[in-house]
Formats: sequence, C-alpha cells, structure tokens
Amino acid sequence: MKLTIVGGGGFRTPLVFRALLADAAQPIDHVTLVDDDPQRLAVIDAVLRGMADGAPNAPAVEATTDLRAGVSGADFVFAAIRAGGLDGRVADENIPLAHGILGQETVGIGGILYALRSIPAMLDVARTVAEVAPTAWLINFTNPAGMVTEALQPLLPGRVIGICDSPAALIRRACRALQIDENDAAYDYVGLNHLGWLRSLRVDGTDLLPGLLADNTALNSFEEGQLFGADLLRSIGALPNEYLHYFYYGRDVVESLRATTSRASFLAQQQSSFYRDASATSAPYSLWQRTVDERNRTYMAVSREAAGASERAEEDVEGGGYEQIALAVMRAIANDSDARLILNVPNGATIGALDTDAVVEVPCRINARGVRPLKVAALTDHQAGLIRQLKAIERWTISAAVDGDRDALRAALATHPLNGSYPIAARVLEEWLALFPEIADRLR
Repeated sequence: MKLTIVGGGGFRTPLVFRALLADAAQPIDHVTLVDDDPQRLAVIDAVLRGMADGAPNAPAVEATTDLRAGVSGADFVFAAIRAGGLDGRVADENIPLAHGILGQETVGIGGILYALRSIPAMLDVARTVAEVAPTAWLINFTNPAGMVTEALQPLLPGRVIGICDSPAALIRRACRALQIDENDAAYDYVGLNHLGWLRSLRVDGTDLLPGLLADNTALNSFEEGQLFGADLLRSIGALPNEYLHYFYYGRDVVESLRATTSRASFLAQQQSSFYRDASATSAPYSLWQRTVDERNRTYMAVSREAAGASERAEEDVEGGGYEQIALAVMRAIANDSDARLILNVPNGATIGALDTDAVVEVPCRINARGVRPLKVAALTDHQAGLIRQLKAIERWTISAAVDGDRDALRAALATHPLNGSYPIAARVLEEWLALFPEIADRLR
C-alpha cells in the first residue's frame, strides 16, 4: 500500500517513518514525500534513507514537489503541512503576545490566525485527493486539527480523520501513575481538539480516576497533575488535556512568556539551524535525532514554568506520539482490525450539545468500513459551555477561511475567552493581515 505524506519535508516526518520501520505488521510498502520546499524535502529524504539503510522490509521512498503526482494512487494521505512556514507561526504567536494576548498556534487568537492560512491550503490538498486518489483516506495532523478536519469533510465525506497525540499521552500518563496497564483500562474522554477531559478510567468495571484525583503524590508524578495542581483537578473532577492549561492558567502563561521566547521563535531558530546543518552533513539522521530530543524536552516548557512543574519525565520525552496514532489508524483500516482510538471525527449523536456534523475528539471504533464515534457520558455544565463556545468560534473561523467572511472573523475574535478585548484583538488582526496581504484580499 502507498502512503503519501503531504508536508513530507517537515521536521517530524521521520517519526512517521520510524514507526513504519518498527512495526513488521504495518501495511505500507511505498512512501511518497510531497513538499513545496525542495531543500527541506531533500534533507528529510536523506534522513529517511539513512533510517532505512539495513532495515528489513523498509518501504521504498520517493520525494516530489508535485502534489498531484505524489498523491496519485495513494491508499493513505497523511497531511502535516505548515502553511506560511515557521515564519507564519512566529507572526501568529508573537504579534498577539506583544499586545498581552496569548497567541499559541492552536489555542486563542493564534489558532484563529493560523486557520486562515491552513484551511485554504488543506482544501487544495483535499481537492487533489478527491480527484486523483478518491478511495484514499486522509489522515490530518495539520493544525488547528479540529477546524481543518471539519472544513475538509464536505470534500471527502467519511474519509477524513483528524489525529492528535495529547489524549493518548494523557491516558498513558494517568495509567502509569496508577500503575496499571493501559491496555486493561476503559476510559471516557470527551471534547474538541486541544480541549478535552479524561473523566473516568476503569479496570474491571471500577473507576480508578477518583482515587487518582485524591492522591497528591500520584498526581504530582505526571505532567498534567503538575500542570493543573491537585486542588483544581479535584474541583473539576477530571484530568484535562494539557492544552486546557492555557484556559485555566492563561494569564500566568502570558506572564511567563514575557520573560522568555515564544515556542514559535524557538522552533524557527532550531529548525533553521537543523536544515542548514543537515544539508552539509553526511549523517543527517543523527543530527535529526539530537534535534528532536531537544524539541521534545522543551515541549510546553513555558506552561510548566507557569505552574511550577518539573521538567518532562524521560519516558514522556521518548514516548510514541501522533505517528503511532497515524500508524494505528492505517493498520486498523488496512487489516480491518477494529481498533479503539481517540480521533477527531464528525459527532453524529455522541455529544448531545452539538449537531451531528460538528467534528469532536472522542473515543472511536475504526476498521475497513469506517470510523464510528462511541457513546460518552453526559457533559458537565462546564464542559458543555466551553465546548459549545469554542465550536462556535471554530465555525466562524472556518467561514472566514473558506468564504472570506470578515464578520465571522470579527465574531470569532470578539467571543474567544482567551482574548479578553475585542479592540485589542482587532488591532492584532490588522497588524497580522499586513504580513499576509493575500489573506486580507480574500476577506470581504
């Protein structure tokens, strides 16, 4: 089977390839990298070839800047593009921050701004898939993943799945704190991408989450326990996705950011150095591994600082992430193996507070016949209120990105709970649009 990676010159592409190499049962024998940056594409192609050297049954690799040719004949298309590159992310995060507003690339005004670039770019990808690989499954990791996945549904109905590694990582860490095998645990998780809660964790019918929430030592042993604190977690009776730290500790994170550099600025510098140095080395894979280790260690460092949390545990730095989820999706479909995964899919009747077409992040059953969201417990008022508010903002943002609806964009900015001031958010938008005139020209 053929896997096409759109955004194949991206820094994290080797993670996907490494997961393929490590799994003898995976179905992929051909990988095509597609990217519009020839230099980045050549570097990552060399990294993958170094990884494949001597590996038994390594998939064949090819690279191209031609999207249509690269997608043609694909069984799976994995999309992890960054429209506007890291310079775009720097603008998304740093312009709001200069005005005292959180600009994280998926949360708050930064996510709204990024979606104005990423949604149109991903619509082009989806149209190409529909034309030249109409039976392919599109696995989306392009951020903001929930918004992008919802925007693509009309073009590839039932064949677009959004993935994120945060829910799986949360469950893995909670199980480790409880000293249980995560394969033995049944869980209830509900939300939108980067806005969800783990609400039960059952083994043999017994919910172990209340005991975990009552145990300060156990909570302090893993990242979410440190990020949110025992008092907050007990008050809401759930373990939040790590990205909810920006909602519960938003002002603290902004203050921490004032004393350091944004994640966007750090990654822009790091990856610029990597691609430059990798082009001149005979061992690009070794350089990539050192760089990815540094990236993982510093993930959400500002949030941990704001919460007074310790550095990331080594097992979290090394643990599998979104690449394992992408591989599990492909394996379940190709082998018809009926996997249970937390995915971003249309709601159906899963969350009563939302309509059937709203893309949500919930446990699903997936096999060759498709993906089906599973029933979850009723939402609390807090969860329902925040989910509905953010879904409205997502949909206004999609309307702005797809149709150029400036009123919808204003509504998204005015009502986002992390922005706090519509006049300031509007000034941020005008500064940002000056850097992206092609987007300003689309707004009406």
